[in-house]
Amino acid sequence: MNASSANVTVVLQYRDPFSKAVAKNLIVVVIGISINYINAGLIHTFCKHQTFYEDPRYILFIHMVINDSIQLTVTITLFLLSYIFYRINVSFCCFFILVAVFTTRNTPLNLASMAIERYIAICEPLRHTQICTVRRTYIVIGMIWFICAAPDITDLFVTLATESMSFFHESVSCLRQNVFKDPILAQKRLAFDVIYFSCVFLTLVFTYLRIVFAAQALSTDKMSAKRARKTILLHGAQLAMCMLSYISPSVEIVLSSIFPGRGIRFANYLIVFILPRFLSPIIYGVRDKKFRKYLKMYRCRVNVKMIVAPANR
Repeated sequence: MNASSANVTVVLQYRDPFSKAVAKNLIVVVIGISINYINAGLIHTFCKHQTFYEDPRYILFIHMVINDSIQLTVTITLFLLSYIFYRINVSFCCFFILVAVFTTRNTPLNLASMAIERYIAICEPLRHTQICTVRRTYIVIGMIWFICAAPDITDLFVTLATESMSFFHESVSCLRQNVFKDPILAQKRLAFDVIYFSCVFLTLVFTYLRIVFAAQALSTDKMSAKRARKTILLHGAQLAMCMLSYISPSVEIVLSSIFPGRGIRFANYLIVFILPRFLSPIIYGVRDKKFRKYLKMYRCRVNVKMIVAPANR
């Protein structure tokens, strides 16, 4: 199987019993709605306060939140379609798979960019405002999308050139290998995934080790140092799970051979594609003092509106 997001659709090769299918879909939909509800609050808080527009850290953070919301919506839609229709139109499948792949690959690169920004802020504080400008931050976001989209857009062009137009009117089980079928494309994706994985992994190890050492050297408050270490551990856990998207198909094959059964693919989907999106708002939103302050103001206003609205009826 091909690496990185090949498993993003989680289409089952065999149908589950009705009760099991309902349970799986209910779990995925409830988790997805809950995470997107939290993300909507974070996006609203960011948009309502000008102070966040001028800080590269929060621009990268909100880009990740928006990206994760799109990724969740698309992958959960594909998950539901795989149970409701089992086979869908190739053109729609191409669109959903490409968006899912782009947004899944974006997250590790966005986290790597945030790690570099934090490294500069902590290890090069005097140069931070010069290096990390708002304009450069948006350029970095554009580069992230280009780097993630360019390799897979070529898959679409190759498929358009090698397949007849009637193929795009057919219905298939919406797996990436069923749409982009050329063996050369699988080899190309594997090569790019190895490059992505290596670059992101090395960047994260370097920046986070430097941040940990800098925090230990500069911190005089034991509680602050302890909190910094916990934050680094949470970041590392999220980044590790996100980077599993590069190798999840191979991991799934190994686990399936050790633990035979169809639950492996579902568990793999939850761990690799759902859980990291749940950690993002907690690590970078709720635990951040500045963002938490404005988020509490937003929640207070929402609660007041909910109380006042019934009273005015």
